Amino acid sequence: MNAYAMKQYQTVNVHAQVSEANPHRLIQMLFEGGLQRLAQAKGAMHHGNLALKGELMGKAIGIIGGLRDGLDLQKGGELSANLDNLYAYMIQRLSQANLKNDPAIIDEVAGLLREIKEGWDSIPA
Repeated sequence: MNAYAMKQYQTVNVHAQVSEANPHRLIQMLFEGGLQRLAQAKGAMHHGNLALKGELMGKAIGIIGGLRDGLDLQKGGELSANLDNLYAYMIQRLSQANLKNDPAIIDEVAGLLREIKEGWDSIPA
């Protein structure tokens, strides 16, 4: 299967999953997508593909921004406020990682995102 066909298949698959997902699963998918983009950006960084690295970092930052925008700061209390601050920190760190080409910062943010995802995954849907 050529690369274009594979990309099309993946796009259709993601759209199908999104259309069938409940809100809990949609958040899980955002976490998974963010972690994938971070891993891909780190790989692009390692291979010196700065354009792809920048694109993927932008997508990861967008996903984390989406998670942040989805917080209900009025109803969520201290937990939502803490997550809001953590997401803002992650976005700041990823911007630094992009500018400095520092894979250690990507690892730091991926670890934080993975930890939040594990907590989310433990919540019954």
